[in-house]
Order: sequence, then C-alpha cells, then structure tokens
Amino acid sequence: MEFPYEDGRYMHVQRPKYDCLLFDYMIEKLGIEESKIPELCNLLYKNYGTTMAGLRAIGYDFDYDEYHSYVHGRLPYENLKPDPVLRSLLLSLPIRKVIFTNAVKIHAVKVLSRLGSSGLPKTPIVCKPSESAIETALKIANIDPYRTLFFEDSVRNIQSGKRVGLDTVLVGKSQRVKGADYALESIHNLREAISELWEADNKLSEANYTGVAVETSVIA
Repeated sequence: MEFPYEDGRYMHVQRPKYDCLLFDYMIEKLGIEESKIPELCNLLYKNYGTTMAGLRAIGYDFDYDEYHSYVHGRLPYENLKPDPVLRSLLLSLPIRKVIFTNAVKIHAVKVLSRLGSSGLPKTPIVCKPSESAIETALKIANIDPYRTLFFEDSVRNIQSGKRVGLDTVLVGKSQRVKGADYALESIHNLREAISELWEADNKLSEANYTGVAVETSVIA
C-alpha cells in the first residue's frame, strides 16, 4: 500500500511554505539565483519527476540526506492529524501493503506516525514517476504488476503505472482519464468502490490482486 505523503499538499501545508524550504536550499546550498528557481523547478519536475533528481541530473553535487533534512525535515509535521478511518481501512485489507516513496525513510516514518499508521509495513524506494523506478519497486517487493492494483492521484504517474502493466485507480477525481481503470474521489471510498478486495482470502486469486499501492504526485 503506497501512501501519498511526499509533498506539502498532502500534509495540508500551504504550497508557499514547502516551496520556501526548497527554494532556500537551492539559494543557500547550491548558489542558484532566486529569480531562476521557479522556472527551473517546473522544468526539472516535468523532465525528471522530482526537483532533487533533476538537480543531480544536470550536475549539482549535494548530499541526499542533507537535502531531505533541510527541506522535508523542517516541514510542520504537527499539521498532520491521525486518520483512524484510513488506518482501519488499510488494516482491514487482507492484502500485502508496500510503501513506495521518493522521500527518505525518516520522512516516511514521521508521516506514518502522525497519521497513526506507523505499524504498517514499509519499503521506501525512489524515484517516481519514471517507469524504471516503478519496475524497480515491483522487483524489490517481489510484486507481479499484472496482479496489482495501483492507486495514484497524479495522472502522469497513473499512466506510467499503466504502461508497466498495473491496474490503476485515480484518486481525488470522479472521472477516469487515459491510463486509469478506476477513479475515486476519496481513498476512504475504497471499500465501496472495489469491495472484492475484502473478499475471503481463498477468493483473492479470483479477484486477481496480490497487492495495493496508493500514492500522490511528487513536487520536490
């Protein structure tokens, strides 16, 4: 089960707050001119999936842990509140759950703890939305893409997942788009929308799913 916690939007943080941390790092640590940062971030995100991956790809040398500590480590985690509905939903699923995140492990653990879901299995890996990253995640977790349901709120990531063979669910939208097999306005509606996931264990093979992944778009 993949959780959407990698950017300021999921954490209910105003985007300017998250961007300020990212921009500060680029100015103070990498010496990038402030006026060029917004356009550069958009370009790197579109071409490399994350600003961090893009910065490394175009030649900036920095420590990953320092980057995440400076940007993610200073986010207001206290704004995240426990979500007992989500936790109950996840724990009730008789299916293996795996976390797939571009963030470092400490960030993932903090968010899960704040959500009240810290006891769930987790395997952080990078870097979405590239197809090779998704394939690597599936290989590490020993998951068959053709027997996996993939939840995502980014159309781009949905389409990447579909190309590697995943059945896909677009979260946060009521209308399907190209690459999405299903659409859910809220992950809390999962049981009503795909009730077969809760069938008895001996019927899971008939439903043809061995795992569920849930994620969101990546901005940083």
